[in-house]
Amino acid sequence: MFSLIFIFWFLKISYIFCHLSNPRCFWRIKDTKDKLGDKETYCFFSISAKHGYIRNDYFSWNLDKHVTPKTNHLIFSVYLALEEINKNSHILPNISLVVNIECVLLKYGEKTGLGLKHEEFIPNYYCANERRYLIVLTAPIWAVSTKLGPFLFMSRIPELYCGHFHLPLSDNEQFPHLYQISPKDTSLPLAMVSLVVHFRWNWIGVIITNDNHGIQFLSELRGETQKQIVCLSVVIIIQTDDITAYKEYHMNYNKIVMSSAKVVIVYGDHNSPIKFVLFLWKSQGIFRIWVSVSQFDMITPLGDFMLYSASGTLIFSHQQSELSGFEKFIKTVKPSNYSSEFSFAKLWWTYFRCSSLPPSNCKKLKNCPTKTVFRWLFMTPLGMAMSDTCYNLYNAIYAVAHSLHEMLLQQVDTWSENAGKELEFDSWKMFSILKTMQFVNPAGDLVNMNQNLKQEREYDIFYIMDFQKDYGLKMKIGKFSGHLPSHQQLYMSKEMIEWATDMDQILPSICSMPCRPGLRKSPQEGKDICCFVCNPCPENEISNMTNMDQCVKCPEDQYANEDHTLCLQKIVAILDYRDPLGKALAGFALCFCVITSGVLCIFLKHRETPIVKANNQTLSYVLLISLIFCFICSLLYIGHPTIVICVLQQSTFAISFTVAASTILAKTITVVLAFKVTVPGRMRWLLVAGAPKYIILICTMIQLILCGVWLGTSPPFVDADLHMVHGHIIIVCNKGSVIAFYFVLGYMGSIALASFTVAFLARNLPDTFNEAKLLTFSMLVFCSVWVTFIPVYYSTKGKTMVAVEVFCILASSAGLLLCIFAPKCYNILLRPGKNSSHMFKKLHAKTENII
Repeated sequence: MFSLIFIFWFLKISYIFCHLSNPRCFWRIKDTKDKLGDKETYCFFSISAKHGYIRNDYFSWNLDKHVTPKTNHLIFSVYLALEEINKNSHILPNISLVVNIECVLLKYGEKTGLGLKHEEFIPNYYCANERRYLIVLTAPIWAVSTKLGPFLFMSRIPELYCGHFHLPLSDNEQFPHLYQISPKDTSLPLAMVSLVVHFRWNWIGVIITNDNHGIQFLSELRGETQKQIVCLSVVIIIQTDDITAYKEYHMNYNKIVMSSAKVVIVYGDHNSPIKFVLFLWKSQGIFRIWVSVSQFDMITPLGDFMLYSASGTLIFSHQQSELSGFEKFIKTVKPSNYSSEFSFAKLWWTYFRCSSLPPSNCKKLKNCPTKTVFRWLFMTPLGMAMSDTCYNLYNAIYAVAHSLHEMLLQQVDTWSENAGKELEFDSWKMFSILKTMQFVNPAGDLVNMNQNLKQEREYDIFYIMDFQKDYGLKMKIGKFSGHLPSHQQLYMSKEMIEWATDMDQILPSICSMPCRPGLRKSPQEGKDICCFVCNPCPENEISNMTNMDQCVKCPEDQYANEDHTLCLQKIVAILDYRDPLGKALAGFALCFCVITSGVLCIFLKHRETPIVKANNQTLSYVLLISLIFCFICSLLYIGHPTIVICVLQQSTFAISFTVAASTILAKTITVVLAFKVTVPGRMRWLLVAGAPKYIILICTMIQLILCGVWLGTSPPFVDADLHMVHGHIIIVCNKGSVIAFYFVLGYMGSIALASFTVAFLARNLPDTFNEAKLLTFSMLVFCSVWVTFIPVYYSTKGKTMVAVEVFCILASSAGLLLCIFAPKCYNILLRPGKNSSHMFKKLHAKTENII
């Protein structure tokens, strides 16, 4: 007795907190005393009507001595509805509904119902003075209804099945007398797939029973998984025939063991051999995260959950409002009011409002000390939760009452004429009204009995786990509403999941590890779409989310970072005066301009000296001036280019170097004419007339024409090269017509080559002031620089390419300046004796003697 009292008070505890609307937390009592667990009892609830108010003590039922607590819960839900209806004068005035209950605990293998005693179970074999039943409510084993239904049909009594929906029972031709109150789970596949997607699982298993109900669920589930890119690792179909199911046991066992899916959806007839298969799997240590429906939320005779998992089990249950009267009814009921006693301690589940916050040292349920758990005892009132079947029975009683109410409105005189007699109603007329009935129950829920209308169901999502040896915990962690928009249908309590579950610590149920940002998925041939390999994104493409199918190309003005996760803005790159390289090149250009100007001044100052006069001083002036322009044109390549600067770059460069090269050619020809004329007076007129000077004019005019054609047809322009250098936008001067550019460059190179050739042939002419050797060496340097420039130029990118071009301009110009004028300046400034008339005459006489 003391133990019963302790258990009764223990049921009044409040355990955890919830943050869902209408939160629920359940104790699951895993009682092993009677070795029954949650084994179901098949019950007939035969409803009849009687004049006047019927008290509770009139109720009686015939119960098997091994009826489970689950059956007691069903009975209480029926009595609660009868009490409310009989006391409500607005529904059935002066009429009460009376129930006769007959329940039998079925042994395993008696699913067909043939083992039952028909004479005890068929309620309409009555004597003349016995009352006739209006309707029979049956629950929860559907298979028994299919076998006993014909007997009810012969007795002209309709049947209302209140268990979970089963497709075979919806066949009106086969079962015209039977109607099931539970609607079809049209939204369940979508709800389960939404949950799987929420936890980022895409590799799951499915276990169903081989019947129309299970096959249709699998078909709808496949459709939803394809929409959400969720793959089925394994599909196990359990046969409904016991012998076949046992034969296929090892094959199915190998399938579940070989599958890498850690999440398995279980659906089907829980009274079929699937229950036995799951029991054997559990005994062999096969544990998965099970996702199922309330039918499979069962406690086995061994006192544990049928769908046991170390990580917990997820259960979908039809959403229902709380019946406040149910709690009051349970509290006030007394065993003496009933013909059979029952144990309060064996109620199937008990639920508490979760309002108190957990202590600071209890951030996770598994870390809560035992002492802390018991501190929460007696904090909130006791409450009761109805199962889906209980709720269906409750609504079924109300549906019968409202149907009778509708009949009374149609036949007002029926009840007055039969006053004092047993009420007689047309059961089949009531049955037809009942199937189209709509009403609002006391909980505020709209009950629509019309199964032809598609109804989007709402589901509560529960998490079940072992707490102690004799207790499990069932917590509501979310809900699903099929009538809401797709992005709002699933609601999960993040706080509840983090506190009560270990979902964040288990390995995800996936075929392939997710591709991190920077990688893209590549499907594997012959495998599901969920099985893939991760490949890096191509150049200048990114993936900034996990598991992207394709990488996204960055815009033209952006580039991908090293990890290919972000597009960065490209840097505008030019050879600027603020850069160290730009400063150095500009400094060299200015220095050489100053040096060249200094040499020009020296030559002007010493223009009457033999060294200056010996090699046509006018050509020397022209060469120095052209070199100044060569140095200056290099500055046009530094800084931000414009259209004018781009035009000046190419034209100034081409003309300046053409003048310089043609001047050297003229100087070389002058030397050849001066020293190769063997007969006095012969060809001397060419030197006197200044014929070499016309070479400069002619060569320059040709180059001007070429430049004019170039600028007139396709001139240079400012261009931005977005792809030359990774991460940079190079602002350059586009050459415009490449053909014209190479014509100009080739013409200038041909003049330089001609100058080098002539100078090389005249290098051994004897004379102190003969500069043929200097011209030869200078052109060698000039040609070497530009020949080297071509491969280097095309092997560099960005502003380095421009820097190479500037360097070649400076190097070639400096080579001409130093090789030709440095020795002369040395003699003029440091060895003036060699720059005298006496020395010039002496050397000239020696030259004549040699000739």
